[in-house]
Amino acid sequence: MTATESNNVSLTRRIIRALALAALLAVAVGFLVFGMNSQDTGKRDFVEYWAAGKLLVGGQNPYDSASILQLERQAGSTRAEAQVSFSPPVALLFALPLGYMNARWGAVFWMLAIVLSLVASIQILKSLYLSKDDRIHQLGYLFAPVFACLMVGQLDLFFLLVLALFLKFHAERPFLAGLVLFPLATKPHLFLPFTLVLLACSIYRREFRVLIGGMCGLAASLMVIFAIDPRAWSQYFHTLRTVQPMHLFIPTWSVQLRAFIDPTAAWLQFIPEAGCCIWALWYFWTRRNRWSWAEHGAAVLLVSVVCAVYAWFYDEVIVLPAIFATLKRREETGGSLIPFGIIALPALLEVMWRVDLADVFYLWTTPAWLAWYVYVMAASTPSANDRVAAERVE
Repeated sequence: MTATESNNVSLTRRIIRALALAALLAVAVGFLVFGMNSQDTGKRDFVEYWAAGKLLVGGQNPYDSASILQLERQAGSTRAEAQVSFSPPVALLFALPLGYMNARWGAVFWMLAIVLSLVASIQILKSLYLSKDDRIHQLGYLFAPVFACLMVGQLDLFFLLVLALFLKFHAERPFLAGLVLFPLATKPHLFLPFTLVLLACSIYRREFRVLIGGMCGLAASLMVIFAIDPRAWSQYFHTLRTVQPMHLFIPTWSVQLRAFIDPTAAWLQFIPEAGCCIWALWYFWTRRNRWSWAEHGAAVLLVSVVCAVYAWFYDEVIVLPAIFATLKRREETGGSLIPFGIIALPALLEVMWRVDLADVFYLWTTPAWLAWYVYVMAASTPSANDRVAAERVE
């Protein structure tokens, strides 16, 4: 086959894939528009963002529980209490477009956005970690936290896309890599160790374009929200004082630690994350001359979720880069993926059987992902004797 014929075949395959993706999206749109009823809309976490967007566009308090409950019930929610987002005002940027739609079309737009974010994230992660012709990346679509995100309509898949873009651009386009990071401020408790390492890495390498990009993105988002709702931050802090989310039960190990020692001592819940921050800085410093965001940065995200002050099962989608790092190692060494399947399948079944996401049965998943990562990386790391032997050969 000549080079021209090879290029034509490659182009034909790209066209076929593009048409297949377009057809798939068309089917998805049809399903969402004609298959989604008001009850489906009201049951999804999406409804909290839609209600906040409606209030924001209408010049009202997007954190007002009474107004949110009224809108959520109009959307089909049967909850006794309002489902209020505890994310800071940066999250209102995601809610803003929804304020111009009714609940049904808002749900369609939201679901398509998170599905496209998932597809884009998987493709970027595949290009970063796996060979071009490998199909093992499709396991990412079956990752249980991904299913949970899609089922409840959470925005964590946007975070996954942000992280994937950062990993793709941080070396060649550092300002752009930093610029796209501002959505992570929506859930700062999940990304604090990652942020500290990013700061330490920038200082050590005297390369500040990522930080400048991040600050520019965050400043721009805050100015947009301030222009729309100058009282957003005061309204947010008032909601935190009123609702006190730290007193809610969440299936995380930090909550379990607090419950075991003293349920009334909220500060105990911060100990694991504080320890994670210290560990992350140590982890970076001991690897500073060979630091890899694709491998080491992914590990920091993984440990961050294990130690998070406040996290749900669907938040675990941000460990997907770490999972892809293990798939890369398995691809290089030819190791078995059966142990990963033994972990991933029960988690997927839990989601498919609709086990309540607030149930303690999800506590095991974060240590399981961490155990898998440590097992794969340790098993594929050359021993000290092997390294010495290699050096002698060289």
